[in-house]
Amino acid sequence: MDILLRIVAIIIEVLILGVITYAVLNGARLTIFDLGVRTKYGKAVAMALIAVGIILIVFFIAHLTTFYPAI
Repeated sequence: MDILLRIVAIIIEVLILGVITYAVLNGARLTIFDLGVRTKYGKAVAMALIAVGIILIVFFIAHLTTFYPAI
């Protein structure tokens, strides 16, 4: 039962961190376009931010599965 509870806790934390990451990267995208980057670079900016988001989510998963304390 303890291992199941740990897995559920890790999943919930990854989901919360994913939502926070999405909000931060969306804010970064809006800031980039407000600073004068033209919309023709929209795809490149989106792909770069998606790559950063994926790297962050993989890091969060690796970190939580490695260092999450036993319940």
